[in-house]
Amino acid sequence: MSALPDEERDDDESPWRFAVDEVGEDAPEPETIEPETPEMENVVFVVLGVALSVFVFYAAFVSL
Repeated sequence: MSALPDEERDDDESPWRFAVDEVGEDAPEPETIEPETPEMENVVFVVLGVALSVFVFYAAFVSL
């Protein structure tokens, strides 16, 4: 059903979220996502996040 209530929806707007040709056997094929190599900036932030998380857990367990 539509996300809008009946009183807020225009009369010519369909109550369905998807049209018939967007689902089922006639639906278009979804785009495939190709994997890429990680960039150095992203790797640095992931490693920094892991290191910070390990430090927080270590500090929490040592203080007990």
